[in-house]
Amino acid sequence: MPGPYVVPVHGDETLPQTVDVVVIGGGIIGASTTLELAERGLRVALCEKGGIGQEQSSRNWGWVRISRRDPREVPLMAEALRIWADLDRRTGRDTGYKRAGIVFTCADDKEYDEHDRWNRNLDGYQLDSRMLSAAEFDTMFAGANMRLKGALYTAADGRAEPQKAAPAVAEAAREKGAAILTECAVRGVETAGGAITGVVTERGAIACKAVVLAGGAWSSLFAGFHGVRLPQLKVMNTVLRTKPIEGGPEQAIWANGFAMRKRQDGGYTVASGHENMVDIVPDSFRFAAAFLPALAKEWRSLNLRIGSRFFDEARIARRWALDEASPFEYCRVLDPKPSAKLSNQALANLKTAFPVFEKAEIAQRWGGYIDVSPDAVPVISGVDSLPGFFIATGFSGHGFGIGPAAGRLMADLVTGGTPLVDPKNFRFSRFSDGSKIELISGF
Repeated sequence: MPGPYVVPVHGDETLPQTVDVVVIGGGIIGASTTLELAERGLRVALCEKGGIGQEQSSRNWGWVRISRRDPREVPLMAEALRIWADLDRRTGRDTGYKRAGIVFTCADDKEYDEHDRWNRNLDGYQLDSRMLSAAEFDTMFAGANMRLKGALYTAADGRAEPQKAAPAVAEAAREKGAAILTECAVRGVETAGGAITGVVTERGAIACKAVVLAGGAWSSLFAGFHGVRLPQLKVMNTVLRTKPIEGGPEQAIWANGFAMRKRQDGGYTVASGHENMVDIVPDSFRFAAAFLPALAKEWRSLNLRIGSRFFDEARIARRWALDEASPFEYCRVLDPKPSAKLSNQALANLKTAFPVFEKAEIAQRWGGYIDVSPDAVPVISGVDSLPGFFIATGFSGHGFGIGPAAGRLMADLVTGGTPLVDPKNFRFSRFSDGSKIELISGF
């Protein structure tokens, strides 16, 4: 069965002629932005080339975490934790959210000290996060078989169900008046006097004054078509889920050999804690200079390969006419083949660490493409060269948990309101204004 099962969202039949804002991309970021704008009384159309939440927004681990994030994301993630706690009530739907805690294990003194130093980023936030000794870890996880120095335990962290969350938010946005358009790719934007005047979709034109690009792994291609150079690459992560199993931990756990979290159905989502597949593609060379610092720091966790994906992407058109089918219509959903090797090893490591999983049965595997920026920090920003054009992308595997707050910040920027947090670290211009682009390793 390819890809996880996602709660279906049936798109509107009627295309609106005029709205205030068009949001491109129906993942957690696009859906959250749409809900925020609709709640403020704006007319919004959410355009998704496939189905709501069908790509990485339903394929991630389901972690809602502030722990071990890049410090530049901490203020926004602190807001996200508050939003998640009220999201089921606000949407009137089940997102599977639960504040269950997340644990990052420390194998030795070096890791323990690194996690302890990181935890100081939460000073002043009044969030429950602390270091555990080896004895405290053993008490919390009585059935574990791990020799550790200790762990970072953030009780304020939680989990949610990726296959439910984006659909729930999109349906709530529709109830607030937004148009939800599935299988409705945006081919491009239209401008007059250098400013946004509308979009052209495969189903017709929509007039608008602002466009938010929240296209995940597709964002760079769309932006490039309009002369906006957005450095972005894709990393493929493999995930498996198990059938329900009794006696496993409530807390999500990251360790050197595995990452896991309990699912709402009683099974577990399992993945490698740090290994991913990276296909060498034409964009690898286009953006090589921007990504070299990141590659130098993280090469040990990246399995580089060259194969058919290179030629698949080389064949994708970079220019097209707005009255002809675009690349987004020829590939509705990115559904890469998962790596059985990586997921099998992660599950084997989990069984060694927690014998309760010895009889765990694999129910499904899937792969997903993570949209990555050179510094692994998202772009949540307007584009100075194209007034009315905004970008929310490059979340680098951290987008699910931070998504509701990213949507609120983007809505603030679109409407000119007071930003939820200082957006400086997320500005698009950092890639062109001479700023030092720095990957803070380990996040």
